[in-house]
Amino acid sequence: MTTTASPRTGRPQRSAGPARARSAVRSPHRPRPWTPYLFLAPFLLIFGTFVLAPAVSGIWMSLHNWDFFLPDRPFVGLQNYVDLFTPDALVAQQFWESMRATGLFVLFSVPLLMAIPLGLALLLNQRFRGRTFFRAVFFAPYVLGVSVVGLLWQYLLNGNTGLVNGYLAELGITEAVPWLTATPWVWVSLVGVTVWWTMGFNSVVYLAGLQNVDEALYDAAKVDGADRWQRFVHVTIPQLRPVLLFVLTMTVLASANMFGQSYLLTSGNPSNETRTAIMFIAEVGLEQFRMGLAAAMSYLLALLLIAVSALNFLFLRQKES
Repeated sequence: MTTTASPRTGRPQRSAGPARARSAVRSPHRPRPWTPYLFLAPFLLIFGTFVLAPAVSGIWMSLHNWDFFLPDRPFVGLQNYVDLFTPDALVAQQFWESMRATGLFVLFSVPLLMAIPLGLALLLNQRFRGRTFFRAVFFAPYVLGVSVVGLLWQYLLNGNTGLVNGYLAELGITEAVPWLTATPWVWVSLVGVTVWWTMGFNSVVYLAGLQNVDEALYDAAKVDGADRWQRFVHVTIPQLRPVLLFVLTMTVLASANMFGQSYLLTSGNPSNETRTAIMFIAEVGLEQFRMGLAAAMSYLLALLLIAVSALNFLFLRQKES
């Protein structure tokens, strides 16, 4: 700190030192307390508008007899949920039949969508010429929309004019296979189309996880005399455990919400065997205009999926510990 004489009074006057001068000026790089919320505002706006608000309004809707043709929408409390657990109610029987179809599809598709993409990722993780091309080829179907996939496979699997039955006839199988009209072929078609369509995404996720595995672990296993299968079981699988948890959870959720494939390929036939829960919810809400009951169904399905996801986390974490 320095002192200078005042030009008017001649008395000594203190001047601010360098430290005091620096403290008086706010650093331009100092973050303000509301800066993080400013960056979060676009996401919070979108989340609140398209996720939180519809979720809250759906709960409110499920507590009413919400029919678009009624002059008012009377409050019924939990009656819509009670109706779904009433054995004699027709809507309950149809809903649980659709839940059974959803469960069968999850049971058939999830193991294949876990195992086949993992094997594919192991192959594509090797060093060979053209592997980038093959990665793109296997991922390409995933970018197609469900309407394109449905129309494509409807043409290929048609029982009378489909190319698949045409090629089978060339091989000597003259009897047409009812891929889209009879069980169990409808399940073979739905599961096969879904695996072909979505396995590229799971393969890419597995591939990203494999590239993060330390090669030194494989080298140490080779020194200990471990063969290829032992290295896969004791090195690859433990290192991929977080990736396996993510893929399993996302695959179960996607399979349980299957709608487009069944709607476009089989229309829920034969005899509503392939009418999934999402199809029935859409039918009740958008065709029968019983939106309150449809909302109750959707929240019941959501609770079951939350429970399944929680069990997945608990099981894999116990395995890891």
